[in-house]
Amino acid sequence: MQWLAKLPLLIALWLPLSASALFDQCKDLFPTQSIPSTTQAGRDLCFDDFAIYYSPSDKRPIYTVEKLNATQLKAPHPRRTNQFYEEARLPFHERALLTDYRGSGYDRGHNVPAGDMTQERGMAQSFSLANMMPQARQNNQGIWAKRVEEPTRMYVKRAQGDIYVFTGSVGHAGSIGKSKVTIPSHLYKLVYDPSKRLAWAYWVENTDEAQMSPPIPYSELVQKTGIDFHLPIDSGDDKFNAQPTKAMAEAKQAIGAWYPVFFDQYSSEKVAAVIASIKAGKVASVQIQYDRNLELAQKLAQEIGAQGLIQPTLSQSSPPASPNVSYERNRVIAIVRSK
Repeated sequence: MQWLAKLPLLIALWLPLSASALFDQCKDLFPTQSIPSTTQAGRDLCFDDFAIYYSPSDKRPIYTVEKLNATQLKAPHPRRTNQFYEEARLPFHERALLTDYRGSGYDRGHNVPAGDMTQERGMAQSFSLANMMPQARQNNQGIWAKRVEEPTRMYVKRAQGDIYVFTGSVGHAGSIGKSKVTIPSHLYKLVYDPSKRLAWAYWVENTDEAQMSPPIPYSELVQKTGIDFHLPIDSGDDKFNAQPTKAMAEAKQAIGAWYPVFFDQYSSEKVAAVIASIKAGKVASVQIQYDRNLELAQKLAQEIGAQGLIQPTLSQSSPPASPNVSYERNRVIAIVRSK
């Protein structure tokens, strides 16, 4: 008789779409249990640790939401699974498929990051294709991971109480695959701290060449996306650019001019170029990111650090799995932050 319990969900999935999301099973993930308002028609999907308002026409999230706190993020994390899967709760014609991304040149970009997950079930669920958007590869592995996702986690670890994070994308820059998964033109991450009644958003172009800019006010994000997230914030939110609070100043300090240098194998020319920039006084710091190739990462850090001017730091980071690029797991990336 278990199928009877699932009957309401099955019926709902085949009803005409509307712009009214319910999220009956996971309203606690939303600030004051208030569901955002939008004219975009979609499906509401509840997971253990996050929720997704999904666009069947674009086959990517309209927005996702997660409720985070310092205790969660400081707890041990399960190992990243990299097991992407098609969302079986969606009718087949509304799903993004694994084959849509193969050979597309775009990463399966997480909206809710796997790095936020502290439970094995949540980690596994974060790899649902309903949680993915076609994202420019260097954008996903570089500017988005290191200048959006990581600063957000850093803020949560310092904050008092729960922090709510909405992530999504807008625009149409073509499509990929037979399912025609829409490629977004811009990505955003909205951070809301209810204890300070403060909200701000990162707004990033979906290109490999995207440059980081300061966070934008909540009201500007509402205007850009057409989504009212119903956040109780102070009326001074729009003064954010002129008179940033301490929290906003911290967020801005995490943003700087930087660029990645990719090493699929050792390159003396690339190392020399980084060292030359350091000697010219143009570099503030260097972080060496690796997944499996610790030997190459250590060699690069040793050579760059031997100049005695800057000591690179090592950071292990797993890139999204890609069936078409076999060297990703051995790739090492030097994140060079300029002054």
